[in-house]
Order: sequence, then C-alpha cells, then structure tokens
Amino acid sequence: MRLSVKQITGLKVLLHLAGLLPFLWLVWAVNNGGLSADPVKDIQHFTGRTALKFLLATLLVAPLARYAKQPLLIRIRRLLGLWCFAWATLHLTSYATLELGINNLALFGRELITRPYLVLGIISWTILLALTLTSTQAAQRKLGKRWQLLHNFVYLVAILAPIHYLWSVKIISPQPVIYALLAFALLAWRYKKFRQWWR
Repeated sequence: MRLSVKQITGLKVLLHLAGLLPFLWLVWAVNNGGLSADPVKDIQHFTGRTALKFLLATLLVAPLARYAKQPLLIRIRRLLGLWCFAWATLHLTSYATLELGINNLALFGRELITRPYLVLGIISWTILLALTLTSTQAAQRKLGKRWQLLHNFVYLVAILAPIHYLWSVKIISPQPVIYALLAFALLAWRYKKFRQWWR
C-alpha cells in the first residue's frame, strides 16, 4: 500500500519532532549536569552526530522511495536536508563560540591551518548552506538543469563529513567508523548513477 499525502504530512510532523527533541534534550542536559566533565566536546560531538544522522537519512530517501515503491517519500527529503543544515550550523556555532570565542577570527584561521579536518567541516557546511538556500521550488525553476548539478554536491558532503568526524577524534572508536560505513553504503547504492557520470 502506498503512502497517502495525509500520511506524508504526518511523517513530516514526526520528523520535525525528531529534529527538535534532541535539541530540547541537549538544553536539558546542559542545565542539569547531564554531560561529562568536558561538556564543550560533548555538545560539539552531539550536534555533529545529529547532523550526520539527518544527512544519512536524506541520502536514504531516494533509494527507499524507489525500492519500496513509495514515490511520495521524496517529499520528505527537503525537510531532512533542512534539519541536517540546522544541526550542522549548531555544530559549527558550538565550536566557534564555546571552543574559540566568536570574536577570535584570527584563532579560527590558525585552527584551519593546523587542523585540516576543520577545512573538511567548513567545506561541508558551505555546501549545505548552498543547498539550503536553493532548496525551494522557485530556486529550482530559476536554476533549471544547474539545480540538479548543484544538489549532487550532497554526495561530496557524504564523503567529507564522515572523514571530518573520523579525523577529529583522537582515538578511533566504533561510532565514527559506523557513520563512515553507512555513508559509504548509501553512496555505493548509487554506483550506477556514478558510473554514468564517469562515462
């Protein structure tokens, strides 16, 4: 049975809750001692992982809609992408404000030079910003064929973001490896598309 428009609307409501509730939990944890002895790192990792979850969910929509024969699922992809950008922005903001101090641009520049994984993060966030700004139907009509070309850069984010996570941790742990493997699997699922591009 195919999902109806009403069911897709209900699913969107659930996805909004999935994007908002982790933020409410984070606020509660900050104010009630729910974080570890290094709360700054906890906030950075939590926001970054949540952004990655929404990124992976965004990449999952198209193959799931195709193989499950649920074409209306495509309608939730933009919503997932917007939440991905929102959490990526929280991730970047938490690093800039809590780790460096928002007015210390010189320090931020030095960090980019000494910590190359930050470059991957900034590139990923910039691409997500561009995708968010052009995610409307008006932008799609205005850009025409260039819209799809631009939004294919989400696959680059799917490569850079997990590497950014893997590179940022001092000790390799299962969690960033799992995210990287999931991203690889979702990209490998599209091997036919990539093969056509290569030709």
